[in-house]
Amino acid sequence: MVYGRKRLVASALKNVTAVSVAHLPRFPPPQATKSSKLTNFDPEAWAALQPPPPSALSAFAHRIGLGTVLTDPELILQACTHPSAQHLARQNPNAPPLKTNAHLSTLGNALMGLFATEYVHAAYPYLPTRVLKATVTAHVGPLTCSNVAQEMGAVPLLRWHREQPQHSTTYQPPLQRSDALASIPRALTALVYQHRSLLSARQFVHSYFLGREVDVRSMIKFVDPKKALKEMVAKFHREPPKSRLLKETGRFSNTPVFVVGIYSGNDKLGEGFGASLKMAEYRAAEDALLSVYLTRTPSELTQLPTSTFPVGIGDVFRNAPEGTYVASELEQAEVMYGSGGRSGVLCRTEQRNIAA
Repeated sequence: MVYGRKRLVASALKNVTAVSVAHLPRFPPPQATKSSKLTNFDPEAWAALQPPPPSALSAFAHRIGLGTVLTDPELILQACTHPSAQHLARQNPNAPPLKTNAHLSTLGNALMGLFATEYVHAAYPYLPTRVLKATVTAHVGPLTCSNVAQEMGAVPLLRWHREQPQHSTTYQPPLQRSDALASIPRALTALVYQHRSLLSARQFVHSYFLGREVDVRSMIKFVDPKKALKEMVAKFHREPPKSRLLKETGRFSNTPVFVVGIYSGNDKLGEGFGASLKMAEYRAAEDALLSVYLTRTPSELTQLPTSTFPVGIGDVFRNAPEGTYVASELEQAEVMYGSGGRSGVLCRTEQRNIAA
């Protein structure tokens, strides 16, 4: 019996560093004694299910700035309990079902996607659709949520289980801790929305996620930038782009350098350099496209559609004065090239044939 207690204490300290024996109602648990009818008692599973002390939950809420919003430690504990922990709870049929963050994580993920999408679209109005989706994922994706949860100090509070249930009909890879951690910021966003307002949830997401710098430039790749630039210039009813050699050095040496500029009429669209004229022209067309796609709206002029929701505690459907919002002008649609007709967008040759 003494050896069993030592193993139980060692397992608890090894698996859950935030578990304090002082706040537990009974230790060791009745399931670990010889009089218990449960013969398959697992001390590791028992330690993983133990809730952190209320002091740790309260300290976590104050550390992330939600001490006045989430005053109930049970809500914080629910936000830190992944649905996979239910598999461990089934080992004790007498235990009550766990309150997990399954529904909170789903709601929070939808809210974070809404806030990130409207922010990126308002900040970069000319960004292509694929790049916009990649930028939203970089802001509020699973990896970012997991990193934010670690920065918040939520790792000791997480309750989860790596292995999937054995009675599942389809094979599923084991759950990773990063995926379980990603559910905590999403659940916290949903709790802020439920207990405060949508604007408070947006402020929470902007503080922890949308304030981070994301390298949007590296996400834009071109297969044929010269062709894309030609289509873009025609879309804005400008003169066709023409390449001009601006500077060169070492043409007949082993390390030549050419500087090429692309012009539409008298307006210079982009500039690039390279060891060959073709490379310099490629980079000049790419620079011209990036100067359009990466055009950013100044922060003082950026307006979000969610600013129309009423300010104050409660849902967005209550009778309250709405905020003011001036919608920006709709920009031209992005250029579709190299689609092979599968996108449903007709190329210029097909449009001329139909018109004729």
